Amino acid sequence: MEQLSPELRAKLLKFQRSERTEAIVYKRLAKQCKSKKNCEILKQIAADELRHAEFWRNAVGGETVEGDSFRAYWWSFVSRFLGITFGLRLMEGGEGSAQKIYAGVSDTVPGVDIIIADEEEHEQTLIGILDEKKLEYVGSIVLGLNDALVELTGALAGFSFAIQNTRLIALLGVITGVAATLSMAASEYLSNRADGNKNALTASTYTGIAYLITVVLLVTPYFLFENYLHALGTMIGIVLFVIAAFTFYLSVAKNEKFWDRFGEMAAISIGVAALSFGIGVAARLWLGVEV
Repeated sequence: MEQLSPELRAKLLKFQRSERTEAIVYKRLAKQCKSKKNCEILKQIAADELRHAEFWRNAVGGETVEGDSFRAYWWSFVSRFLGITFGLRLMEGGEGSAQKIYAGVSDTVPGVDIIIADEEEHEQTLIGILDEKKLEYVGSIVLGLNDALVELTGALAGFSFAIQNTRLIALLGVITGVAATLSMAASEYLSNRADGNKNALTASTYTGIAYLITVVLLVTPYFLFENYLHALGTMIGIVLFVIAAFTFYLSVAKNEKFWDRFGEMAAISIGVAALSFGIGVAARLWLGVEV
């Protein structure tokens, strides 16, 4: 291998540091996980990361750099809090750019192609077969979120022009939301029971919690603003934020396309809100209601 320039040497040391940091994360998660299968997978990936780190260490003549303890702590926290699959995929999300950077030094560092192949296939394949309970109930969470976003967004938009009193709209929103939460959770429980799902209660709980959290978020602006249009605009903003946040989670954890799902959910929720707002206008004018 030819003499390394200071810039290339610094880059290879950075690669080594990154690989050691990720190895620390995988080791920590392997010690904390309860699933034997997951522990073995995480240990295997940790070993691969250390092997990659050794490759970069040898490439700079044996100089060793330690992993970034702060980054390791952060990614370990994210993985435990939001799910191992999500956290690891988000951490490894830089692999696409890392692979391009690795490819950029392949002419001067022999053997880089092997590392690139590992990053592209091996680790992501292993992450994909992790057995995680959180992802088993994503369908139930999606059901709760979708229903709450569509139903409550429509109801609040309709109430907004029909009533034009934010406190009264908030009251109706809370009553409607809580009733719908209980109804949706019960329906999810009965549906899962009918399908023979032994975890029907857990699935319905996830659905109910997702629905209730969405209710709280969407109704809150009507407690904060006196002007119903300000409350309505803020509520629509929250709807888009919730859709974007959850879509991002799914796009990372399940390798789904962000914009396709986001566009679909946003179009449905905003479309229903616009239609309901129009119905509220018509109802107010037709009935001559003044509140």
